[in-house]
Amino acid sequence: MCAHTSQIQKVEQLEEQYQVKLSDESKRELFDEPNYHIIGFTHAQMLIIPQEKPSVLAAATWGIAPENKSVDELKDYYKEARKFGGGINARSEKAFDHFLYKQSIYTKRCIISVSAFFEPHDHEGNKYPFVFKPKGKDFLSLAGIYTRIDNKVTFAILTKEASPLFAKIHNKKNRQPVMLSAEQEKDWLKDGLDQEEIEGIITTDYDEDQLEYYPVSKDLFHPQENSNVESILDKVEYEGLG
Repeated sequence: MCAHTSQIQKVEQLEEQYQVKLSDESKRELFDEPNYHIIGFTHAQMLIIPQEKPSVLAAATWGIAPENKSVDELKDYYKEARKFGGGINARSEKAFDHFLYKQSIYTKRCIISVSAFFEPHDHEGNKYPFVFKPKGKDFLSLAGIYTRIDNKVTFAILTKEASPLFAKIHNKKNRQPVMLSAEQEKDWLKDGLDQEEIEGIITTDYDEDQLEYYPVSKDLFHPQENSNVESILDKVEYEGLG
């Protein structure tokens, strides 16, 4: 499950990278602050590029919710949704059948740009967090879906069965986020794609030679510790962990 990400670039860098503009200038200062560790289950706000308007960066709440809910109902909905994952991730295998996902997969796909994301590794009964970062650039594009509820947008990151690399690291859940290559980014936001075309993007293997990964501090998973600090991205050596 991809429920932990990092986004440390300025909005201006995102705008330049994706050739988009922030949709609400009043939020620029907020999103210019580096977030070294964003936890999905806090239903944090992140910036997405929505299919309906692919020329903008829009603020969205992490945790996809049905469009028949009102903004006032979201807090209670998220409490209930924790039983089935809180809408943080959406299984791509269910994208065309799930009552909620199928409303979005054709017309409300999105890109979530992150600096890094974190996955847990289980070793001899202990959980070790690993970070995944892009090599040679500042951004990774994750594929997502979203809904619009009144004046709010809610989203989820799409996941799929783990590749051999991710199965080795995320060795309990055997899942990974759907990552988009530079060539796939525009395709993902195109209108009119059919199921076969969408599935073709989802199932395409990401070039994992473009990733670096290593273990980081266990503070990442400790709610009593402040893990939204620059050092959470630092490599940590653990005795006995290969």
